[in-house]
Amino acid sequence: MRYLLPLCIALFSLTGCQSTYYSAMETVGIHKRDIMVDRVEDAKKSQQEAQEEFSSALEALSSLTNFDGGDLEAMYKKIDDKYQDSEQAAQDVASRISAIEDVSEALFDEWQQELELYTSSKLRRDSESKLKQTKASYNDMLRAMKRAEKKMTPVLNTLRDNTLYLKHNLNANAIGSLQGEFMSLEKDISVAIKEMKAAIAESDKFLAKLQ
Repeated sequence: MRYLLPLCIALFSLTGCQSTYYSAMETVGIHKRDIMVDRVEDAKKSQQEAQEEFSSALEALSSLTNFDGGDLEAMYKKIDDKYQDSEQAAQDVASRISAIEDVSEALFDEWQQELELYTSSKLRRDSESKLKQTKASYNDMLRAMKRAEKKMTPVLNTLRDNTLYLKHNLNANAIGSLQGEFMSLEKDISVAIKEMKAAIAESDKFLAKLQ
C-alpha cells in the first residue's frame, strides 16, 4: 500500500483539499482507515526519532560538564547541530499529530454517516459500539501525544538558550555558567521521553482497536 502514497500525494497535493485526496486514495483501494494506520505508525516513528535526537543533544551538552580545554568553536557547532536536529524532530512530531487529527475527523464522520445505511439493527448497534470504543481509544492516544508534544517545549527552550549563550560566549567562564543548566535539561528530557513512550503505548492500543 505504501508505495502508492507518494504517487497519490504528488497528484493531489496541489489541490490543498483533503477530501479530494481521500477520494483519490479510495479509487486505488486505500481507505481512510488504512491512511489512519499509516499516519499513526509515522507518528510513532517520529516520536522515537525525537527521543534519539534529544538524547543525542543531551550527550553533546554533557561534554561541557567535563570541559578541560579544547576547541570551543567546534563544541559549539556540534551542540548547535544537535539543537537544530532536535527542533526538526519536534516539528515532525507536531506535523504527524496534525495529520492524524485530519484523517480521524474524516474517518469518524464517514463511519457515523454510514450507520444510517444499515438495514440490520443488530449490525448497526455493533458498528456504533465499535465506533464509540475506537473514538475513546483515539482520544486517549491523542491526549498522550499532545502531552508528549507539550513536554518537548522546555527541552527545546533550554537547548536554544544554551546554544545561543555558547555562541556569543566562547570562553571557559561561559562553560561554567552552562554546567548548571545540564541537570535541568536532563530532567526535562527524561520527562519528555517518558511521555513519548506513553504516547507510543497508547498508539499501539489504538491500532489494535482500529485493526
